[in-house]
Amino acid sequence: MLYIVSTPIGNLSDITIRASKILSECGLILAEDTRTSRKLLDHIGITTPTSAYHDFNKEKVTPSLVASLKDGKEIALITDAGTPGVADPAFYLVRAAIANGITVAPIPGASAFLAALVASGLPTDRFAFENFLPNKGAQRRKIFESLKGEPRTMIFYETPHRIIKTLEDIRDVLGGVRVVVARELTKIHEEFLRGSAEELLAHFGEHPPRGEMVVLFNMRVKSKEPDRQADAR
Repeated sequence: MLYIVSTPIGNLSDITIRASKILSECGLILAEDTRTSRKLLDHIGITTPTSAYHDFNKEKVTPSLVASLKDGKEIALITDAGTPGVADPAFYLVRAAIANGITVAPIPGASAFLAALVASGLPTDRFAFENFLPNKGAQRRKIFESLKGEPRTMIFYETPHRIIKTLEDIRDVLGGVRVVVARELTKIHEEFLRGSAEELLAHFGEHPPRGEMVVLFNMRVKSKEPDRQADAR
């Protein structure tokens, strides 16, 4: 059995009872970064052995992991934060396990883009998650151009050192669309910033961007209010 175990995205109290049970009872925990995951595992008293599983070793170690699974070993796969398989290498092992007749069981939990979506105030009936945007501005702008007629709420992950460029591209290509930037989700400085790209750029001009971010917008929702709305807790 291969367990795909969701872990907290910030607040360690968000670990589920089922996730804790699986992590304590399985034979091995695969972690994207064992040092990062050790903080969570120590917090909930998990002593199960851990091993690294990431983009740089997945091709090398997957065959031996599949062999262990076929021999009856139970393995849990976690990521640095949130649900494995979203912006990490979990898919590679899941695909190999399925190809070898191994049962894959999801253990649901936190997900940054879903947490951002449900509190964004944007339509949630239809949405698309697009992971991280390209580093190059021309490629980002090309993506935004393609979204001008998109009816769904669009969701992207972004880093603090690129958020300014991304907002500038949204402003230049999409105009007055309403943008939501969710940062530090579930942490002490959790914050939702809502407004036009121009308004959010003004905010970050006064408050340098920090923390991992989720960027959302919906082409059907325009930023009509003259003032930026910011909610923090």
